[in-house]
Amino acid sequence: MRAGAKAALGVIPLGSGDDFAKLLSSRDPVQRIANPEQKRFDIGRIVAGETRYFANGMDIGFGAHGARNVRQVPRFLTGLGAYLGALALTLVRYPLLRVRLQLDDAPPFELTTAMTAVMNGTTFGGSFRVCPDARADDGLLDLLLVDAVGRLEILLLVPKILRGTHPGDPRLRLTRARRVKFESVEPMLLEADGEIAFDGIRKFEVGVVPAALTVFA
Repeated sequence: MRAGAKAALGVIPLGSGDDFAKLLSSRDPVQRIANPEQKRFDIGRIVAGETRYFANGMDIGFGAHGARNVRQVPRFLTGLGAYLGALALTLVRYPLLRVRLQLDDAPPFELTTAMTAVMNGTTFGGSFRVCPDARADDGLLDLLLVDAVGRLEILLLVPKILRGTHPGDPRLRLTRARRVKFESVEPMLLEADGEIAFDGIRKFEVGVVPAALTVFA
């Protein structure tokens, strides 16, 4: 590669969820790299004192605690099984967060939420289609805002989110923005691309960086 050239990302899906890989073509991953067709994808940027980036998505609340609990699931459970095991652990105890949100330049609003996700891709946890209409190349972030629902309501929502049929459910809201500001009196656990990015933060901002990532798609 010549000096000054930009590198492209080649994705081989060997993880437990492989959510980012679902944004790519159905071609064999080795063929995608050997005979590449390049695409430019957006990335998300989280600013909370320090700056972190994500390719697929981030969330606070139930999903973030599930991402932490997946480490406690027995190793013989993989893929969707591991995430369903983490779901069961998270149902024992999860926070209802009182947050103040601002989307772009709209007026801020208050929300008590079981989970709020900001997505560049469509899924997290391998199979949960949290934002089924999201696109990684539209210059926008897709949001899923879930009300302060109880355990039974979460269990009823899970099959709908797995199928991507939850849009229109009155217990949640789907929307889009280029910039989202979060503020909470309570400390928040923040997960990004399956990893705990921040623990105990009370204020952060998420934005989109358009066409920042070149991918062998």
